[in-house]
Amino acid sequence: QVQLVESGGGLVQPGGSLRLSCAASTRIFSMYVMGWYRQAPGEQRELVAFITGGGTTNYADSVKGRFTISRDNAKNTIYLQMNSLKFEDTAVYYCNANLRSLTIWGQGTQVTVSS
Repeated sequence: QVQLVESGGGLVQPGGSLRLSCAASTRIFSMYVMGWYRQAPGEQRELVAFITGGGTTNYADSVKGRFTISRDNAKNTIYLQMNSLKFEDTAVYYCNANLRSLTIWGQGTQVTVSS
């Protein structure tokens, strides 16, 4: 069973930056489409960004130009570089792995944007 472990969340002021990491325990990491989702209190979980094994990326409109998703297949890890953070980016961020019908979630990491 693949496990995902996120890290890098925390408290940051508006306009600041954070980088999230997600490490996967699988030998076929490059085959997975990997993504970041987030869920704010009282809201539904929403897609932030995803990246294919070949490096194709897609972003939610709300984060385009501010967030960058990347992956290092040699390290079985994806990253989410978050710049120019806003209050509305506050949420629990979840790493997600997809391979055909298999979907796996990480435990989540809290990101709080506050002054």
